[in-house]
Amino acid sequence: MSSDIILVTGATGKVGQAYIKRALEERAKAGGGPTIRALCHNRVLPAADGLEVVRGSISDRDVVHTALQGVTHIVHLATCKETPEAVMDVTVKGLFWLLEECRTLPQFKRFVLLGGDAGMGHFFYPHPDPVTEAQGHSAYPGCYALSKVLEEVMVEQYRIQYGLDGCCLRAPWIMEKDDFKYTLSFREDVFGGPRWRDLVGAEAADEFVKNGTVPLMLDAAGKPMQRNFVHLDDLVEAIIIALDSPAAASKTFNICMDEPVDYGKVAAYLHKTRGLPCVSVPTQFHSTWLDNSRARFLLGWRPKVDLNTLIDLAYYYERAPDDPRIIWYPG
Repeated sequence: MSSDIILVTGATGKVGQAYIKRALEERAKAGGGPTIRALCHNRVLPAADGLEVVRGSISDRDVVHTALQGVTHIVHLATCKETPEAVMDVTVKGLFWLLEECRTLPQFKRFVLLGGDAGMGHFFYPHPDPVTEAQGHSAYPGCYALSKVLEEVMVEQYRIQYGLDGCCLRAPWIMEKDDFKYTLSFREDVFGGPRWRDLVGAEAADEFVKNGTVPLMLDAAGKPMQRNFVHLDDLVEAIIIALDSPAAASKTFNICMDEPVDYGKVAAYLHKTRGLPCVSVPTQFHSTWLDNSRARFLLGWRPKVDLNTLIDLAYYYERAPDDPRIIWYPG
């Protein structure tokens, strides 16, 4: 792949930065490799050997045309969360321009899309069976989940219409650094949802903060919630494999931990290892098991981060003064 050029959209996001860092490290070790071209919109990346930067939005056809000159692969990570005013420009218009350009490039090899379990309804709907890649789409309410469905359908249709090699890596909630610790916070700094303060009330939440209590989320059946996650390092490894593996051609893969996170086991492990108490928090959400068998079988990919490792990585992580917690998107 030494003469290849890999375009990365959403290059300054969590996944984009991690993938580019890994790709450039491998290039340096090998003494050469594919060029990484980062499409940056609101933020930029520092200069590095083997890295090119193009500024602009994927909703601008001229920007996309310029960015795709000589490109052989795309890692499409650009997305919007619950931002209705921007989501169609990125999800539909931007992806359309990318796909339209790709199908005209004689040297183009593969389009890798980062999909999401939001397009399968994640924990909003009952899933009595493991969720495989064969299940139909079922977006939960909101524009973000709809956008993930539209992305997958568009890439699929370009495979059908034009034979474009589009691989989708469908990921659940992506964790890095101390993210998982902050998903369990009763404070205002909770990462993602649910917002535990809203479920138990501010007065109770303040008491839980004082003694380090963690939420034990219960599903609609009253059992400990099982919810799907993937660690950022494991996802980046899947991207690296999918870019070049013949087995990844025109396929969709669930990229997740081998088992969903069981909140009962989380509470038990945190009590055993750190003495933290827990409190049960009933919800109307549904336990879900995202099945990663296809990725394990066809790609030889294996997630290295299991439940205990996920917890330990988050709770042992210490942020440097120049590494504040920043949430770049709403929702």
